[in-house]
Amino acid sequence: MSRTLDYAKELIRRPSVTPEDAGCQEWMAETLQASGFECETLWFGEVRNLWAHRGQGGPLFVFAGHTDVVPTGEPGAWRFAPFQPSEHEGRLYGRGAADMKGSIAAMMVAVERFVAEHGDHHGRIAFLITADEEGPSVDGTVKVVQALGERGEAIDYCLVGEPSSTDTVGDVIKNGRRGSLGARLTVKGVQGHVAYPHLARNPVHDVAPALAELAAIEWDQGNAFFPATSFQISNLNAGTGATNVIPGTCEVVFNFRFSTELTEADLRQRTEAILDRHGLDYDLQWTLSGQPFLTDRGALVDATVAAIRSQTGRDTELSTAGGTSDGRFIAPTGAQVVELGPVNASIHKIDEHTDIAELDVLTDIYRQILENLLV
Repeated sequence: MSRTLDYAKELIRRPSVTPEDAGCQEWMAETLQASGFECETLWFGEVRNLWAHRGQGGPLFVFAGHTDVVPTGEPGAWRFAPFQPSEHEGRLYGRGAADMKGSIAAMMVAVERFVAEHGDHHGRIAFLITADEEGPSVDGTVKVVQALGERGEAIDYCLVGEPSSTDTVGDVIKNGRRGSLGARLTVKGVQGHVAYPHLARNPVHDVAPALAELAAIEWDQGNAFFPATSFQISNLNAGTGATNVIPGTCEVVFNFRFSTELTEADLRQRTEAILDRHGLDYDLQWTLSGQPFLTDRGALVDATVAAIRSQTGRDTELSTAGGTSDGRFIAPTGAQVVELGPVNASIHKIDEHTDIAELDVLTDIYRQILENLLV
């Protein structure tokens, strides 16, 4: 049986719904210590984080990931119980199989094999693992990176095990991500009876033209690395639930996924100018989840591309599409960052799964990357 499969099952059977770790990191630490890793638990708030490292000198290569998973939804809707790892027709089923306990298992086995063959490898290998990636992401990787910086620890290369692949493992790697800027807009009106609109002010009617303008704007055209910036409304709420009451307020939640063609300040200024031009009475709260980042061709990207070609015979696509990841906290330190993991088609879904054979391929790719950089 595949060792990577065994490790993935060990992790999946622990119900580590964010921000709980449910013993995953403790098991990881015990396992990594057998390969010469020094393991440290870092608590921030109620979030458990693992920093494990081995070797001397530079460069520092970090495997980054998360043991927390999203909630399962209705367990009865699953074909197989979400925290009882199951094999069926070549697939491993369970919450976290693809996002991202399968990746963590592949990282661990890859390191075991690499260390067994290259015990005196160049540089250092580390694991930065959090239980706060699927949640608010305030007491996880961002805090660990801050703590490492205060110690003078500088990450040179970081591989995040997010499920980056589209059709088969290694067909896509992420070498950057768009920024994410969210906002909660509250538009104030005057509540009243729908039969007497002249005695009220409907904030839904007031804000609708502004939202239409925001949705229609071409914010930029992207560039060679990033798609165009997008604006999306994710929630709109108003009213008392009665059909005969004009609401007094309307709340709109929206988000920008933005490229390096724009800054956070640009987006804020242009948005607020539109709201002001429409004469709205409003409050606006902004939340920056992450700046856009890019790792261009260089040592890490080249080593990853070469490893995928060596182990699969395929070329890979470099992409910055998709959501945010904890890479956004690591890249600003100057580290080269890529994301490489299983196929992402089933992540966060009922019956999440990953291809068992591809877990072994991913393990071989990870090991080859280490050989390309540290031997």
